[in-house]
Amino acid sequence: MIEQELRKNLAHNLKVERAKKDLTQEELAEMANITQKYLNLIENKKANPSIVIIVNLCEALNIELNSILLDVI
Repeated sequence: MIEQELRKNLAHNLKVERAKKDLTQEELAEMANITQKYLNLIENKKANPSIVIIVNLCEALNIELNSILLDVI
């Protein structure tokens, strides 16, 4: 249950933050050193990324780790 909630929050918050910064999936994926296909899977709740990838995404978006995992955006 917690895993599903975290995955849902991550997917939603990534989409929102990416849109705020006017980035395409391809652009964010390149900044986070992952493929666009993998980012798409994350944003559609079909992938369970490692903490390293989540941190890379946060750094690329210049946001705090907790803000991407919590239901706050």
